[in-house]
Amino acid sequence: MCPAPTACTAALRHAGDELLNRFPIFFRRWPRVFQDVTESSACPMLMSILDEHFFPPVSGGRRRDLAWSAVLSVYVLAGQMALHCQERGMLAVLPQLKERVGVYVERVICPAIREKGGWGGFVSRFGQKQYLEDHVKRVCRWTLLALATSILAYLLWKRMA
Repeated sequence: MCPAPTACTAALRHAGDELLNRFPIFFRRWPRVFQDVTESSACPMLMSILDEHFFPPVSGGRRRDLAWSAVLSVYVLAGQMALHCQERGMLAVLPQLKERVGVYVERVICPAIREKGGWGGFVSRFGQKQYLEDHVKRVCRWTLLALATSILAYLLWKRMA
């Protein structure tokens, strides 16, 4: 896979992989749902699933508040549909899927993302934490140093008393 062109793309890839690893049961059922998909039904079926499972309208015809995990799930599910179509030789539908998902994201998801301050919030929530391990090590070292200093100070104080 080529490197991600943007921080948002990298965050989507990282979070999507993590979601697939953490909740495989949820995503294993989709290939069974997709088994009757044809080139003509792939796009309508995906849009119907997205509307039904992730963004059902609430009273008054409005949509409920959008969670970042739902945004992520749209991309993961669309990717799974694309893989399913590719594996079954339905290559002609892939550009249509890409276009329809893009339109869906622009129409349904982007307004809510703008309300949440843009994609930066997604990147900070789901982006791979580059230096998390280094940060934990640094905190542990400083804690150990503070503890050792406290013990030495206590021992010196006891000797003098």
